[in-house]
Amino acid sequence: MKKFVLLGIVCVFIGSEAGAQFTRYIVRLKDKGTASFTLANPGAYLSQRAIDRRTKYNIPLDSTDLPVTPTYITQIRNVANVTVLNVSKWLNAISIQTNDAAAINTINAMPFVQSVGGLAARPGEGGRLITPNKFALEEITTPLPSNTGKTGDINGDFFNYGTSSYNEIHLHNGEFLHNIGLRGQGMQIAVLDGGFQNYTSLKAFDSINANGQVLSTWDFVARNASVTEDHQHGMQCLSTIAANIPGQFVGKAPKASFHLFRTEDVASEYPIEEHNWVCGAERADSAGVDIISSSLGYYDFDNAVFNYTYANMDGNTTMAAKGADLAAKKGLLVFNSAGNEGGNAWNFLVTPSDGDSVIAVGAVSVSGAVGNFSSYGPSGDGQVKPEVASVGVAALVQTTSNTVGASNGTSFACPNMAGLGTCLWQAFPEYNNMKIVQALKAAGSKYTNPDNRIGYGIPNMKLAFTNLLTDFATSTASTNACTATLSWTSKDVSAMKYEIERMGPGETVYTKIGEQLPQAGSLLAIRSYQFTNSLNGLNAGTVSYRIRQIVDTATASFTAVYIDTTTTTVAAGCFATGTGNTDPITEKLNIQPNPVTGSTLSLVIETPNAIASMPVHIYDAKGALVWQEKNSKGSGKKTIELNISGLQAGKYYISVFNGTKLIRTAELIRL
Repeated sequence: MKKFVLLGIVCVFIGSEAGAQFTRYIVRLKDKGTASFTLANPGAYLSQRAIDRRTKYNIPLDSTDLPVTPTYITQIRNVANVTVLNVSKWLNAISIQTNDAAAINTINAMPFVQSVGGLAARPGEGGRLITPNKFALEEITTPLPSNTGKTGDINGDFFNYGTSSYNEIHLHNGEFLHNIGLRGQGMQIAVLDGGFQNYTSLKAFDSINANGQVLSTWDFVARNASVTEDHQHGMQCLSTIAANIPGQFVGKAPKASFHLFRTEDVASEYPIEEHNWVCGAERADSAGVDIISSSLGYYDFDNAVFNYTYANMDGNTTMAAKGADLAAKKGLLVFNSAGNEGGNAWNFLVTPSDGDSVIAVGAVSVSGAVGNFSSYGPSGDGQVKPEVASVGVAALVQTTSNTVGASNGTSFACPNMAGLGTCLWQAFPEYNNMKIVQALKAAGSKYTNPDNRIGYGIPNMKLAFTNLLTDFATSTASTNACTATLSWTSKDVSAMKYEIERMGPGETVYTKIGEQLPQAGSLLAIRSYQFTNSLNGLNAGTVSYRIRQIVDTATASFTAVYIDTTTTTVAAGCFATGTGNTDPITEKLNIQPNPVTGSTLSLVIETPNAIASMPVHIYDAKGALVWQEKNSKGSGKKTIELNISGLQAGKYYISVFNGTKLIRTAELIRL
């Protein structure tokens, strides 16, 4: 991410396009020719994972998926003094290197060539008198604070984060995702950057290296597979997602798999790097990657003739923005840092964060304060930009000296957000990338009043999860005689639970009638349940049920959400038809006295049959289990004396079970 004025460097431009000595060019082609590649056989140019993504989300193949015609590439490569650099099927363009003007004329004369234009000069030619280090601000690191003990014990966190790392993820309630098994497993992230120096030997990456989580690497600048000897910036960005140093530094999706692509030439700044970026995004798509995290951005160059204006930041003008939006069109979730220009004359976001379907990420501290360097929005065409914000002020990073430090930059806010977005999408693969984009926005701290610094705000990942959970869950209810059966499907882990509420004909409020404990499982999964309910005593009419899913039962972080509501019909009132003292409601629960002021109460339970295992549970008003005991009974009535001296004043619910099946729940008021 560029840092010119922030670094106090004055940029002086010389030359013009007419007088510049270009050595690298872009050859734009007229068509895809008559190659053997067809839309009917995508396996020839896309991985099965990429094809599956298109099938799953109903993304049609089109001409941009077809590779550039090989014979076109061969003819250009065969021109004397020409080196083919990178090929973009999305742009239908080829970048080349040559010093030979005659070669350019030859290529221009080819019938399939639309145009040839300069992309870059030789290093140091026709550009700034001084080329600044575009990542210099983000290379400044300070030591990690000494207070790095585990903070998650009280909440049962899966990871031992350490204080500083916990504060980062807790800003988003992101530890909730980790705790329910969402740590990036099965997801693939492509990181596009300027190099990943020594990532194979630094301790933050011990786990991903040992587990083979780096699936591929490619250097689009040097055109080889090695990225470890290049710049440190990409390594630092990767660490915010992938780190796993217990008690000190844990990344946001440490179980994900990664593709590491060097697209940026840190020693210079030319549009050829945008072309490389698009080629990197294409490679990510073809490999079947799910998420792109890019901490790169462009607005001015070593030759001023290439410079963009703010109006160009409209999501439709630059090569990088076009490529980023095409990546999103292919189904990838694209995150890009908004830029570090908030304190300089440019001020605004940089491309490709201006892309219509790109999530531009601004920088805040762990307290939510906006970094003064974070670029301003909106985009040139008025879009809310950045969309969201994450920790980029004193963000934790792996250093080249094999320590953990803190550094500033939207470059780190971006992968922080990308890692959390990865875990969220892992929870709901049924939804496409744009549904996840909307979920992140809707969970933002400023969703109802976005601004030009952090957009829709700092996403609350627990809120994003529950919003998507509500969309996902379904339920139905049916009636057989005077018994209703409620069926529902949701996603849960064993630490969660469900409460069932009912509103009968003529009633105006819902009443809790039972609960359902989840099936065993520590990883989030789709599960289905049934609950039966007696309709005896209800008038004819519509019975409405709603299901409350408690997704976090801890007192300090208790969270519940109504996941669905469904109805059924009582055709005729379910009333007693017998004589004498026969009660058609054969299972009864009564609390005496109620409300209760003393320390004991009597629980009277009546059932027609004996119950060998009859657990009794007491829940507080939030649904947390506060007391339980095992019991049993014969047929008929049984009175159980309960000592409730340990309960504070308030509302409680007493539930009695036959094994795991709920018999009855009654409300208790403790005065």
